[in-house]
Amino acid sequence: MIFLNYTTVSETIKIALADDHVALRNGLALLIKMLGYTVLFEGSNGKELIQSLNNDNLPDVILMDINMPQMDGFATTDWLKKHHPTIKVLALSMYDDEGAIIRMLKSGARGYLLKSAEADDLRRAIDNVYAKGFHYSEMVTGTLFRANYQDEDAGKVANLSDRELHFLKLASTELTYKEIADEMYVSPRTVDGYRETLFEKLDVKSRIGLVLFAIKNRIVHIG
Repeated sequence: MIFLNYTTVSETIKIALADDHVALRNGLALLIKMLGYTVLFEGSNGKELIQSLNNDNLPDVILMDINMPQMDGFATTDWLKKHHPTIKVLALSMYDDEGAIIRMLKSGARGYLLKSAEADDLRRAIDNVYAKGFHYSEMVTGTLFRANYQDEDAGKVANLSDRELHFLKLASTELTYKEIADEMYVSPRTVDGYRETLFEKLDVKSRIGLVLFAIKNRIVHIG
């Protein structure tokens, strides 16, 4: 990440951090303050973060690492979804891992950002999660998932066949495409056909885009 000096414009947005890498977490906290946000507290794992929560002053957005000791990002995000659903989680990771992204989204994360993202990308992600409820970077998903196309999406869902809907639900799990083919009793080539057809019909460019579409339109549920 590149550290830049920004005018303070987002002081009302309160941020908390959960990351077991102390140096990285401290650097991230400094960057967030430079971007104009308020950092309420930091934690080295999910359990520490939960213990730091104050019901009278909850964070708006939590930047959540995935791999942490004692309580990882998946379990912590799921706990927050059940106990503090108003807090929005922005997942951070060192790696663009499809399985981890899908699992974090289904745990309740509102966005996913690589730790290598530039300062402007981080600021955009925080603002989107806070104001719009979702953020998914082009780098990770291949498509920007926006929350204002529900009418258009309803038409897209109506145009899906039963088999395509079945595939979409299975694609929103951690199954491989080969395992999806076995589950649907079809060949891998047929599954490839479903995938490419849905990419075109739903205007997405990746499997993560399919998952985001399915979650937003309640084809699959995150809890």
